[in-house]
Amino acid sequence: MVLSVNNLKKSYRAPDGETSMVVDVASFAMESGAQVALRGSSGSGKTTFLNLVAGILQADSGEVILCGKALHQLNESNRDQLRARSIGYVFQTFNLLQGYTAVENVLLGMLFGPGADRAYAEALLERVGLADRMHYRPRQLSVGQQQRVAVARALANHPDLVLADEPTGNLDRHHAGESLALIREICKENEAALLLVSHDDTVLEQFDTCQDFDDINHAMREVAS
Repeated sequence: MVLSVNNLKKSYRAPDGETSMVVDVASFAMESGAQVALRGSSGSGKTTFLNLVAGILQADSGEVILCGKALHQLNESNRDQLRARSIGYVFQTFNLLQGYTAVENVLLGMLFGPGADRAYAEALLERVGLADRMHYRPRQLSVGQQQRVAVARALANHPDLVLADEPTGNLDRHHAGESLALIREICKENEAALLLVSHDDTVLEQFDTCQDFDDINHAMREVAS
């Protein structure tokens, strides 16, 4: 089991002092190599859930067990190291460093894991169709090309789990299809589990396993009721 979530809760305090529960997931699990899509509308807590799984946010209570290690039992340094080794994250807004080239963005991501491997970074960029764009900075790339750099960076450390937050949200239909196929194909080749969240039915219908996030997130069921 690559991921196990148990009784996970996260709330935020509004400016008026009222506390709002955003994530309340009793149980969620993924096996190695699985590809799962979560459907959810904007504001449903999907991104917060992914950030809790990644250890970017700390839960109020409950546990996330990643590759056999409980995140809440790790100090910040060890949590960061586990995330760098075990998780690849494709952010909706890409989060590329604007002052660095495509290959440098991938190499910098590697520094937080096993270490920089320029040959593999270049091979990944070739794999995503950017062999002739390795030394371009993000502003010199199209949106679709920036997405491909983000995918290469997410896969650079051979992660056990890839998280994808609305990865096609900034792309047109053609490039969205190409990007999704690329993410799924490379995850399969690397035997990495893939957890993708989206509100786009065209994306979601391509997954054999697709769940409504509201069905597993008790916080949203409470709001709806």
